[in-house]
Amino acid sequence: MTHKNLEIWKESIKLVTEIYKITQSFPKEELYGLVSQIRRSAVSIPSNISEGCARQTAKETAQFLYIALGSVAELETQLIISRELNYTKNLDEIFDKINLVKKLIVGFIKFYNSKK
Repeated sequence: MTHKNLEIWKESIKLVTEIYKITQSFPKEELYGLVSQIRRSAVSIPSNISEGCARQTAKETAQFLYIALGSVAELETQLIISRELNYTKNLDEIFDKINLVKKLIVGFIKFYNSKK
């Protein structure tokens, strides 16, 4: 089984896709600012999940999951900033997806920490 079979990875890929759609409507002057930051944070989530799954030990895997969790926190913050700047309106649906991914990551971290 690879990371591509995991619900946690699949849901994080869906999240990235939604983030790209949301940020398409941001002002052009934000392309290299907030849009870039938001997209990098989002892409970092499945990237670190996949890298963690390729590691040899549970401790290494958990470390990459913690990095993915940090990227989730960054993404949430950046989306709140975009809402405060009126670049986005209703983010309830995307925050629901973020919370799902966060919950899945925390569950995986607990699983891998129990294997250390």
